[in-house]
Amino acid sequence: MAEQIPFSDVALATNPEPRCPCVLLIDTSGSMAEVVSGTGRDLGRTAQVDGKTYRVVSGGTTRIDLVNEGLRAYQTDVTNDPLAAQRVEVSVVTFGDTVRTVTPFVTTSQFTPPVLTANGETPMGAAILKAIDAVTERKREYRQNGLHFYRPWIFLITDGEPTDAWEAAAARVREGEEKKQFAFFAVGVEGANMDRLKQISVRHPLHLKGYSFKEMFLWLSQSQRSVSHSNPGQEEQVKLAPPAGWASL
Repeated sequence: MAEQIPFSDVALATNPEPRCPCVLLIDTSGSMAEVVSGTGRDLGRTAQVDGKTYRVVSGGTTRIDLVNEGLRAYQTDVTNDPLAAQRVEVSVVTFGDTVRTVTPFVTTSQFTPPVLTANGETPMGAAILKAIDAVTERKREYRQNGLHFYRPWIFLITDGEPTDAWEAAAARVREGEEKKQFAFFAVGVEGANMDRLKQISVRHPLHLKGYSFKEMFLWLSQSQRSVSHSNPGQEEQVKLAPPAGWASL
């Protein structure tokens, strides 16, 4: 009987382009279900979610809705660039009721944006460790298939703070940055503990202006498109657009 080859291995074998991998590490805790536009219909009760008290409403646009919109804009923008669509790889890891890999690494030409929902707490420490392990394994697969690659990005988006142990994750981030194993970016949405993010991220965390999720994802797309047009190992020379339009320090 013929050996069955995993799809990911087939994709690596049939596309010889160097890879530009990015883990989107997205907070899907209960507070990301907060309605931020459109009033919704007040149902006359409150609920404790992710350590905060909210009025329960029906309808309106939530933070996670805007994240989903941003993911769709990201996919569309990257795939408008034929070279980037073959080189940029994305994986989506979420943390809320649990830490899960929603989308394993695929090129953006094959990426179908997931529809995320929000529930649970904020196990950020475990999520960061999972993301680091994912990029480590993906680099091993690239080497095994003889592919060149750019330094991976881990792009964290959160509106809270870790509800689990985070110190080991912070140490892994520092080690990974020092050894240039990956680049770790942190974005805090309204309500995020920015002081805690400063303890985790070597790079200064960014504070999202309002709910500019779509603008943030388009910046990410444009940045990865620029990197993917450089030569692997020279991506540090690529000048990225400042995030001033959607974030502040």
